[in-house]
Amino acid sequence: MHVSLTDDITRQIFVEDHPQKADVIFVPGNGYPQMAERAAELFREGWAPYVLPSGRCSVTVGKFTGVLEKQDVYAGDYRTEFDFLKDVLVKNGVPVEAILREDRAGYTYENALFSKEAAERAHVNVERAILCCKNYHAKRALLYYQTVFPETEFFVCPSCVDGITRDNWFCTEQGIEEVLKEVHRIIRQFSLLM
Repeated sequence: MHVSLTDDITRQIFVEDHPQKADVIFVPGNGYPQMAERAAELFREGWAPYVLPSGRCSVTVGKFTGVLEKQDVYAGDYRTEFDFLKDVLVKNGVPVEAILREDRAGYTYENALFSKEAAERAHVNVERAILCCKNYHAKRALLYYQTVFPETEFFVCPSCVDGITRDNWFCTEQGIEEVLKEVHRIIRQFSLLM
C-alpha cells in the first residue's frame, strides 16, 4: 500500500487522545473485555464519576454472541452486551451505583443514541466524555457519539483487542481487511445519517 495513503487512513481511523476530566465514560457494546477494563481503569484514576456501557446485541446476529476473550475471567450467562460489560466493570473495581444502564442498542449509532437517553434519565449533563472503544473502531464511534452529543467534547481512549494497531494494520492481510472494512462502514453509514 502506498505510504501516503497508509498514513492518511491511519490518521483517520485510529483516533486516540489522552484522558481528560469528564462527566462520563462511554463504552459501546461489544464482546471484548478490554474496552470496559480500560474504562474501569480510567474510572479508578478519577477521570469521570460514571461509566455508561451500552448494548443489547449485534443487530446482524440477533443475540449476544458471548465473551470473545478471557472467558476464564468473565464466565457467565450474559444476555446482553450491557450485562457482560457491567460484569467486567464491577470485577475491575467500578461500583454498581456508578454504572449507568443502556441495554437496547444493536449497533454503534444506537449505542450513542440510547446512551444519551440513559444519561438524561440519570440527570448526567454530558459536557465532556471519554469514549472507550476498539482502536480501529474509534473514528466511527466518535462520529456517531459526536452526532448525538454535538455540544460534548470527547476524548477517545481506545483499546487493542486483536493485535491490529495503528503501527501494524497495513502489515497483514487481516489488518488491512479489518481497517478497510471500517473505512467502508464509515462512508456507507455516514451517508445514511445525512
